[in-house]
This record gives sequence, C-alpha cells and structure tokens, in this order.
Amino acid sequence: MDDSKMVAGKVKKPGKRGRKPAKIDLKAKLERSRQSARECRARKKLRYQYLEELVSSKERAICALREELDMYKQWCLAMDQGKIPSEIKALLTGDEQKAPQSSSNKIPKNGKYGSSGNSQNKMS
Repeated sequence: MDDSKMVAGKVKKPGKRGRKPAKIDLKAKLERSRQSARECRARKKLRYQYLEELVSSKERAICALREELDMYKQWCLAMDQGKIPSEIKALLTGDEQKAPQSSSNKIPKNGKYGSSGNSQNKMS
C-alpha cells in the first residue's frame, strides 16, 4: 500500500499539514497588494518630509551658532587688543543696572563673592 490513507472516504496525502489557502479572487488580492503599496509609499514620503524638515532646522541652528561663535571670537580679539566692544559695554551696564533689583545670592561675573554678599569667598 502507498503512503496515502483513507479517512472518511477521502484520500489524505501526508506532508501537507495546516490550512489550505482559500481560493481568493486573484483581482481582489492584487488590489489589496496595490493599496498596501500605495499606503507604504505615502508613509515613506511623510517620513522623508519630516526628516528633511528636521535636517533643515538643524542646519539653521548650526548657522546661527556659527555666527554667534564668530561674534564672540571678534569680541575676544578686540579685548586682546585692549578695546572693549560696545556690545559688551551694553551688556555690562545693563547687568549693573539690574543688579540692585535682583537677589543678593547671584554670583557676580568675576566668579567671586563680595564682602556684602555671602561670608564665604569662592575661589576659582
């Protein structure tokens, strides 16, 4: 006798377990596949747009930081030559005017506490 078995009048062949694929309309299956591909492409497009926007915002931030760094470098060069840039003067005079209004626990620009502030001196 060969490997096939008789069960309830039907011949069962060994090696083919599990569900048998249902006979699905081939056109419907193809359409579902196309729709899934369209959705995948749309998601991919949105993801790329998001990443491009993220990159451009980071590039703008980098440019702004480079400009700020160049400004600070120019200030340092001017101060090395003994000149005090007007921007720094404005910052210092603005800070001095605000100092009496602010709390006395703030650390001064030079990093040391005065005698009127805390009793401890900070050494830097």
